[in-house]
Amino acid sequence: MTESSSESSLLYERDGDVAILSLHVPTRLNPLTKDIQHGLREHLARMCDEGTVRALVLTGSGKAFCVGADLSSMGGAAADDGASLGQRTADGMAELSNRLIADIRALPFPVVSAVNGPAAGAGVGLALSADVVVAARSAYFYLPFMPRLGIVPDLGTTWFLERSIGRARSVALSLLGDRLSAEQAAQWGLIWACVDDAVLRQEALAIAQRLARLPAHAAHEIRHAYESAGRVPLQEQLHYEAERQRELIDRPEFGEGVKAFREKREPVFGR
Repeated sequence: MTESSSESSLLYERDGDVAILSLHVPTRLNPLTKDIQHGLREHLARMCDEGTVRALVLTGSGKAFCVGADLSSMGGAAADDGASLGQRTADGMAELSNRLIADIRALPFPVVSAVNGPAAGAGVGLALSADVVVAARSAYFYLPFMPRLGIVPDLGTTWFLERSIGRARSVALSLLGDRLSAEQAAQWGLIWACVDDAVLRQEALAIAQRLARLPAHAAHEIRHAYESAGRVPLQEQLHYEAERQRELIDRPEFGEGVKAFREKREPVFGR
């Protein structure tokens, strides 16, 4: 059974153990306003506190996933303390936007991005912050930062891109500002899959339901393992893997997995 509730610019739904959180300003193609960012952080904190969510689907309402920063709200009168727009923007990122990405990456459960339409600007970083990214065939990824605004990609976009598709493609996309189709993104390995628009929600929910059946520590362990692999030499990573196995093999989840293997059934992990 699906439960839902709407709070202004966000739509929150439940489908069993899976939560669905949608940016919900479709008439403006879901800009990443301060209200939306605060709302996202509040919802994520509430899910963690409740402890009943096993996986999350992050998506957008309407024709877009997220078109990035709310440029219409930027500028205006100078701050009372004389801070420039750049200073105010950087401070806002440190206090809110960057913390949102950190919140998503620190969630105790896995996250699926269902990119239902354009992901542009900071919306790319938001989409790629998930553990698994699935995009509709009509969707695309667009980095207007440098070619249109003279600034660098943010909200972790450079970090996610470089690790997913390599430096050559990341630099070219950032400098040229070409749209990267969902199909090409899947071929390059930036996202998990490109699916027909009509089945995006169904596919994203199916993936989230599979993830919800994993051991409770799955997202935390896998994220950290690959982040470690991206920054250390092979010998250090071999040591890291052995040390994690030292702890994880003694947990009940491993025992259940071995038992299920012997009994030729799917493992059932506790909450």
